[in-house]
Amino acid sequence: MIGRDQIRLGDGAEGAIVVRTKTRPLSRRTWVWYAIEYVAFRFIGAVFGALPVETSSAFSGWLWRHLAPLNRRHRRALAHLRAAFPEKTDAERTAIASAMWENLGRVFAESFHLHRIAAGDRIVIEPVETMRTLAAAGKATVICSAHLGNWELVVVGVWRPGLRPASVYQTIKNPFVDAYVARRRGRFSPSGLLPKGPATAKRLLRHARDGGTVALLADLRDINGIKVPFFGRPAPSTTLPALLARKFGAPLFAARLVREPGVRFRFLIEQIPVPCTNDREADIAAATAALQAAIEGHVRATPEQWMWAHRRWG
Repeated sequence: MIGRDQIRLGDGAEGAIVVRTKTRPLSRRTWVWYAIEYVAFRFIGAVFGALPVETSSAFSGWLWRHLAPLNRRHRRALAHLRAAFPEKTDAERTAIASAMWENLGRVFAESFHLHRIAAGDRIVIEPVETMRTLAAAGKATVICSAHLGNWELVVVGVWRPGLRPASVYQTIKNPFVDAYVARRRGRFSPSGLLPKGPATAKRLLRHARDGGTVALLADLRDINGIKVPFFGRPAPSTTLPALLARKFGAPLFAARLVREPGVRFRFLIEQIPVPCTNDREADIAAATAALQAAIEGHVRATPEQWMWAHRRWG
């Protein structure tokens, strides 16, 4: 049943696409513009989706490598790289930024092939035994990653061994595109793909309390979080992973999906210590700092695969 605060775009391979617009009514001009954007997005998706995975990924990567540096965010990326890697030359930092844009272009094209990539042997899980043990235990687990490699496929490394994660996504401004993208991503989060927001934190708390797995991207700026070191500078960071892990005695892991040649990936995971003393706030701060330190290590290992254009430090 479709309510008055919703718009049905129709049925496709992924089922009905329903857009929620209850936050505020859209003006006719805005509605038309969003509809045009949505049609253009679906057309581009059809083109990239019709190409072989490798061709689609490589072509989009090539386009982004050459066109994205014209965007003002390229200057922000270079500024962040200068602060993070003062020992590198300008040429080295420019090379990392160019490779970053190529990786983002590949992620964009691969988003139209997610089901094909997930269904094949393109993702190697290391160590898979750890993930299977977590699945067999049936207890609360918190797994965090960064916007590294192809982060949209991190949940594949989580559910394939048997875990059923609930995860969070950042909504897209265009509600039609947002609904379509969320529908496609949702199949990889068996316990729910939830939009980022205050209500979502409560739902994740209930899910973890019931022994569920929570999968989060934890590398973006969070103005409601705490500042911990990230590449030597204070960075506002989410405390939700540490809070969930400490509250429910759940293991906390930092995961990453490293890109390899031929649209192939390695899913790697490491456990993060979560102290449990009489000082709850200090424990959460320590675990948050340890998680961000692990993410920093992941970024340092493959800096060209992380999104340097974000306002990570404020």
